[in-house]
Amino acid sequence: MDINFNKNEDHNKLLLSDLKSRLATIKKGGGEKRVEKLHGEGKMTARERIEYLLDKGSATIEVGAFAGDGMYEEHGGCPSGGVVVKIGYVRGRQCVVVANDATVKAGAWFPITGKKNLRAQEIAMENRLPIIYLVDSAGVYLPMQDEIFPDKEHFGRIFRNNAVMSSMGITQIAAVMGSCVAGGAYLPIMSDEALIVDKTGSIFLAGSYLVKAAIGESIDNETLGGATTHCEISGVTDYKAKDDKDALDTIKNIMDKIGDFDKAGFSRIKAVKPTENPEDIYGILPRSRGDQYDMKAIIKRLVDGSEFEEYKEGYGKSLITGYARIDGWAVGIVANQRKVVKTKKGEMQFGGVIYSDSADKATRFIANCNQKKIPLVFLQDVTGFMVGSKSEHGGIIKDGAKMVNAVSNSVVPKFTVIIGNSYGAGNYAMCGKAYDPRLIIAWPSAELAVMGGSQAAKVLLQIETASLKKRGENISKEKEEELFNKIKSRYDAQTSPYYAAARLWTDAVIDPIDTRKWISMGIEAANHAPLEKPYNPGVMQV
Repeated sequence: MDINFNKNEDHNKLLLSDLKSRLATIKKGGGEKRVEKLHGEGKMTARERIEYLLDKGSATIEVGAFAGDGMYEEHGGCPSGGVVVKIGYVRGRQCVVVANDATVKAGAWFPITGKKNLRAQEIAMENRLPIIYLVDSAGVYLPMQDEIFPDKEHFGRIFRNNAVMSSMGITQIAAVMGSCVAGGAYLPIMSDEALIVDKTGSIFLAGSYLVKAAIGESIDNETLGGATTHCEISGVTDYKAKDDKDALDTIKNIMDKIGDFDKAGFSRIKAVKPTENPEDIYGILPRSRGDQYDMKAIIKRLVDGSEFEEYKEGYGKSLITGYARIDGWAVGIVANQRKVVKTKKGEMQFGGVIYSDSADKATRFIANCNQKKIPLVFLQDVTGFMVGSKSEHGGIIKDGAKMVNAVSNSVVPKFTVIIGNSYGAGNYAMCGKAYDPRLIIAWPSAELAVMGGSQAAKVLLQIETASLKKRGENISKEKEEELFNKIKSRYDAQTSPYYAAARLWTDAVIDPIDTRKWISMGIEAANHAPLEKPYNPGVMQV
């Protein structure tokens, strides 16, 4: 290995170490004291409940672990959005599990909590996956109620989705393992089957204090809405459990009886590992986001047997398209080439830039994958579309629009991996979050923004200095440099993969080595949902 490889490897493993450190902090939830308090009440934590529920030793992926990271500091923070979401297996059946974290503000709903719950339901609906809710929540976080209560994508959408999923035949199971109050009380009751834990679980539209204030009735919470009340008097819940483990065991037994599902029929054969060492990714991926590297070297370390059948290899070289298998699943890969390449005409194409011929190639390839029923994987390291008179006269806008159209109307499941840059319209064309990838994940090396930090800072600096000069201030070279660094630092913080993950623009920041698992479990989930319509790209300028 050369010295540059070793330097890249050191850099990327430091990024990985930082990722693991951040995750370890987040997994502590509201902290050790609150965990101890929960245990003192005879309850398990959200993560302990999920671990007990899921099949031991089976693969899992966590969606939205970084949700809320660095947000709501004035309210004490909201680690993981106050809710844990995992895709895993219960009695061999793949499902989505959503568990309120009662160590974070008693499981109260912040705005990001609502967004994360909706994302979990979206995954269940798109893939026809059973969804299990482990409820332990104090309801809406009142100081921020105006940002979580009334809008279309707010709290109430959860119950609308409950109803829609029921009509779609998607299994929903809810276990009330703590508080379940006010509007939140509808969630378990709109599920197919509802469980409640004796003495710790409670369901009511209004607690005892509010009942006293509203109608003058004096009653304790257990009599008002405890397990005995709802299992023996109201009939609201279906099963009474003696403790958390008993409730989770009951869910396992219910899941064990669910019938098989109609399959989409995506191709899968016996999986083989890449022949090229996946660990090499750390050394191949450059330290600087502006440096070149060969994306094909990355692909060979992600796909089965390191075998990649490239489509139109000699045409549109700034995008790589081709067929492969990942953990046995057939996939079509669309990836940005990050090294400078030469065309047949002797022209040079910059790495990470989408040109007209590349967009044309990708459009055709996406159509082919839809026709063959092959899931698509997008590997993003893109700075945008090529600009300038030659590109404009050659119809770059038209060709870019065709690619965006093909991505938008694709009916096969799409999966997006942000490896490096994800800038501007390049993010859109390469299936950014707005284009409905089934899962979208980022490596620690990723950056998401309208444009790169240096370019954006220069533009913002021009605006800032012009404003200061209008006010009569003299801008020295030192002052200009200070302003530039300040602006760039602020902008760079917003391009971080953790900033994006905190806002659920991506589902996770992951170790590159885990990419195969995420894509494999994603396609397995997608295979639960047969394709309902043929590919139709609509009207395009040709």
